[in-house]
Amino acid sequence: MEHLKGISIFVEAVEAGGFSSAAERLHLTRSAVGKTIARLEQRLGVRLFNRTTRMQSLTEEGRFFYERCLRAVEEIRLGEAMLESGRRSVRGRLRVSMPVLFGRLCIAPVLEDLLDEHPELELDLSFNDRIVDLMEDGFDLAIRNGPLKDHPDLMARAVAHQRMTVCASPSYLERHGIPQTIADIPQHQGIVYRRGDYERTWIFPTPDDRWREVQPQTRLRLDDLAAILDAAVAGRGLAWLPCWLVRESVASGHLVQVLKYEQPNIFDAHAVWLRSPVMLPKIRLAIDTLAARLPAMMG
Repeated sequence: MEHLKGISIFVEAVEAGGFSSAAERLHLTRSAVGKTIARLEQRLGVRLFNRTTRMQSLTEEGRFFYERCLRAVEEIRLGEAMLESGRRSVRGRLRVSMPVLFGRLCIAPVLEDLLDEHPELELDLSFNDRIVDLMEDGFDLAIRNGPLKDHPDLMARAVAHQRMTVCASPSYLERHGIPQTIADIPQHQGIVYRRGDYERTWIFPTPDDRWREVQPQTRLRLDDLAAILDAAVAGRGLAWLPCWLVRESVASGHLVQVLKYEQPNIFDAHAVWLRSPVMLPKIRLAIDTLAARLPAMMG
């Protein structure tokens, strides 16, 4: 059993990208992880990791050993999944990656309610706008917005439809007038999302099922949707944002939705998980719950 424990910690250290991250996932100290790996190396008679003061990387022998250990660990995980699928209760730790703002305002509140319903369930929620690798980063589930690329190792299910809207503050509309059609947008100041070299174009569907790209004039580019919302409330220009984000500001009168009669851009939010013959009950529960409860929050 000690040998199996050492192998599982070794696999976790590889998947987590280092001893410190593995220790955090396993609720151990970094020293305990390091000592376990050292004992495993001593028993095998090879060095599995190259160690520096900042990081650990696999040796050639370590890569060879990891590939074979992973097969064994995956079989154990599959066996656990098959056993767990026969239980009624949902238990264990569920690790979910999600976009920062959408996750904080929409996904997390839904998933956190599951803790009240399932006392043996644990949640580990990560808020990050980058696309994670579920296998390498150790996540059970990821929430991704927009179109997905085909991937042979992943499964996906749409859990919500997000509708975009153009809005502005009453003060801005008083000064600059209300746009009546999409063609009016280029004559207005807009607050544009930009991250790095990527600048988001405002996209609207056309009656013939194509897409029309429109861009307002802009003197303000931000890489955070919440900051764009704040700037719109302050009267800096038109903003193109998801309805779930602007709902409270519209209800309070701080923002006004315009172009209501134009067909909105609607895109899916997907739950994504690793392909497996058996789905863990905790993953199925999370996906089913999101699909059932998110639509009412989309605005």
